[in-house]
Amino acid sequence: MQYSELNITHHQEPMQTEILIAQLGELGFESFLENPNQLLAYIPSDKFSAKNVFPLLDSDPSIDLFTLENIEEQNWNAVWESAYEPVRFGDFCNIRAPFHEAVSDVKFDLIIEPKMSFGTAHHETTSLMIEWLKTEPIEGKRVLDMGCGTGVLAILSQKLGAKFVEAIDNDEWAFENTKENILRNETHQIAVELGDAGNLKNKNFDVIMANINRNILIRDMPIYVQTMSNDAVILLSGFYKSDLDAVSKSCVDHGLTYVSHLEKNHWVAAKFVKT
Repeated sequence: MQYSELNITHHQEPMQTEILIAQLGELGFESFLENPNQLLAYIPSDKFSAKNVFPLLDSDPSIDLFTLENIEEQNWNAVWESAYEPVRFGDFCNIRAPFHEAVSDVKFDLIIEPKMSFGTAHHETTSLMIEWLKTEPIEGKRVLDMGCGTGVLAILSQKLGAKFVEAIDNDEWAFENTKENILRNETHQIAVELGDAGNLKNKNFDVIMANINRNILIRDMPIYVQTMSNDAVILLSGFYKSDLDAVSKSCVDHGLTYVSHLEKNHWVAAKFVKT
């Protein structure tokens, strides 16, 4: 498959860049690499629409220059290998690609090849969800990773001793990528499904992790709550701190109780319980 690389030079504040990434994501861009004053965005070439993308960029005075170039998939992998550094969470876990050396001084050394999938812990939301997993009791629990991306949260949950783990994503590439990463980490018990909240009928979980975005979280909240057992926990991320009130209201309206939240660079991961 051929991909197109959008190379943007800018003088944006971090919050502006995050908004731009969200806007490009809505237009079909799948992955992003951030450098100082530069954003690289990648999209399947057959999904790129100049009439949608160029007006967005032209209207932003903080963007200095942008170029578009078609690249082959093998070049995409080379980009990841040159830019993807391991992410470490103290002695709790290390997240690395297959081409990085293994480490032995952490509890969990996870191998995640991201390809086009979201979830390498480089982004704040994935990082925040992992911070929650450092303290959240998972052993013996039934766990759902909704919008699983690379499957990293599901894999870590299995390593933490979950009784059952299910990973769901509506993107076929993420679905396949999760299955590959499960094999790499020998967490074969994880059930992987291609789909969305519609897959949750008649299912029950003790811990739900949903790292998606504000609108989908709010839309699917009634379905999530129906699948939660008594005293179940739901960890939500994929939205900004400015959206926390709206997400919290949806949770409370459906019978959940706010516990607390973590924050990093304006992004939030919040914990709610069903009582």
